[in-house]
Amino acid sequence: MIAWFDDFHPPDFARAGIRAPRTVIIPVGPVMQHHSDPPETMPHNEEPQLRKLGLTTRMNRGVPTLDVPHKICEQGKKLTPEQSQLLKLLGHKTVEFKIRLLGRWEKETGSVIMEPATEEEELPVHESDDGDEDDGEDASD
Repeated sequence: MIAWFDDFHPPDFARAGIRAPRTVIIPVGPVMQHHSDPPETMPHNEEPQLRKLGLTTRMNRGVPTLDVPHKICEQGKKLTPEQSQLLKLLGHKTVEFKIRLLGRWEKETGSVIMEPATEEEELPVHESDDGDEDDGEDASD
């Protein structure tokens, strides 16, 4: 069972606030969704959402199209909510989902065995840009 948890790490979509593991650039031409193989063009009804998220698209025969390349994210920089939503809409899975086993029940003894943490398994800490936690309140109040 422990081996299953160690081997289970499917690709997943990056969340806002983490550092981008790689740079993602959308090329000129029809905007493609990478949810299937081969990729498909983005449906026309998604075009307003793409614009709202920062893409400068235009419709070409019912297909959202880019006239210039668009960099969604840059490796090492924090993802904004808009960037993470774009990555998800376009099907770019840039991180791995992992389950860290903290404890397990042992049938023979009926006890719970806690698993030791290793340095590489430490949970990531989200850093704020200015060192202060954002409590959602405006400083001018």
